[in-house]
Amino acid sequence: MSLNQSILIQITLNLITMSKTKWQLEQEALENAFARRLLVEYNIKEVTTQRQAKNGTREFEFPVPCHPTYYKSKGNLRLAVFQSGSVRKQNGTYSPYQLNKQYKQNRRTTFLTENGLETNEYIGVARAHIWSQLARMQFMLEYYLKNYYYGKL
Repeated sequence: MSLNQSILIQITLNLITMSKTKWQLEQEALENAFARRLLVEYNIKEVTTQRQAKNGTREFEFPVPCHPTYYKSKGNLRLAVFQSGSVRKQNGTYSPYQLNKQYKQNRRTTFLTENGLETNEYIGVARAHIWSQLARMQFMLEYYLKNYYYGKL
């Protein structure tokens, strides 16, 4: 590495450090290392656009078709991890399909009717959000290994 390159790297690191804490930088480094491991070990490519990166989303393309062989394939499987805590399957449907685990919860809604205010109670389905980016990426990898990966485990 030349002297100019090392100076440029140091300046870049100084600029990054001004806006982020040490913990955030360490987390980002762990996430990037995990993404590199996905590429090396499983041939999973990161295809995040600039806009997605700005929003805190990371999208990955997997080396398997998104549909089983009896459908006409529309490309490879793509999964994305969102800053909001969800993991979604990006292709195959009009709206991206959420993969997070489901749980049942009590819900209430209140309506204005002819008799006044009435509250309706029912059991609804909600999704469990995964708040750590690294945990979302691990969940995505486990989903792929369980449902699509037919190689050595």
